[in-house]
Amino acid sequence: MRAIWSGEITFGLVNVPVKLYGATRSHDLSFHQVHDEDQGRIRYQRTCEVCGREIDYEHIDKAYDDGDKTVVLTDEELADLPAEDNDEIDVVQFVPGDQVDPILLGTSYFLEPVGRSSKAYVLLRRTLEDTERTAVVTFTLRSKTRLGVLRVHEDLLALQTLRWPADLKDVDFGPSRTTISAKERKMSAALVEQFSGDFDPEQFTDEYQEQLRELVDAKLEEGDSVDTEATFGKRTSSDAGEGGGKVISLMDALERSVQKRRGATEKKDSATTKKSSTTKKSSSRKKSSSRKKGSSTTSRSSKRSG
Repeated sequence: MRAIWSGEITFGLVNVPVKLYGATRSHDLSFHQVHDEDQGRIRYQRTCEVCGREIDYEHIDKAYDDGDKTVVLTDEELADLPAEDNDEIDVVQFVPGDQVDPILLGTSYFLEPVGRSSKAYVLLRRTLEDTERTAVVTFTLRSKTRLGVLRVHEDLLALQTLRWPADLKDVDFGPSRTTISAKERKMSAALVEQFSGDFDPEQFTDEYQEQLRELVDAKLEEGDSVDTEATFGKRTSSDAGEGGGKVISLMDALERSVQKRRGATEKKDSATTKKSSTTKKSSSRKKSSSRKKGSSTTSRSSKRSG
């Protein structure tokens, strides 16, 4: 596994060096889009609405739109914010676990102890177990200040993000005021009892993903597929170079598209300039010819009057 963050858990004067790892992954099949006629891959381009050009990531800034005005923030300005440099998970409170509303819970991470001794790590884990408490923490991840909780997961400490209270939506509806009789509540409780048991997540399966996988495997076995390289399209002679038939990357394609467009623009400008120059020369010749013709006419008139 690859750590996505490293720092320290701090509570009081105790520091626990740790590394952060993603605790979950998606089991869903990953898809991309293709053209239904020729199965060519569909790509999305980062196009500027002002100049119409495709823009590289290094030239993209973040902006906030308040409706009337837009404020642009550069990477340098964002990097100067103090939260960017925070590498601590600060314990701010220890609370009973049942006081944390599950609707606030977000992404889960595993914490690995770092250093020769993991004594402080084990101490914190056992303290949470002995006191049956959950640690409420604040930390910074991917340039954002976050709220979270530290829990015990088997022999590890697990960090789970919490949504800020402001992230919860206000609802404009409420429960029905329908009256429930004692008999209905008793029957409902009996039904719950019939479905009761110990929770074991392994007994549940994602039927949709299983059937989706079976469909994909069946199409592969039947030969109902296309060559993956063919979905990227054929390379033109102008694209040929080092690497022979190697499929170019999306970034290469974007860069070449920009260069090609710039070249076309420069060629167009050059043609326009040349045309303008030709027009000026033609106009100059006509004017010169007109002057010569006028001079000749005047000369003939003078001879006649003489």
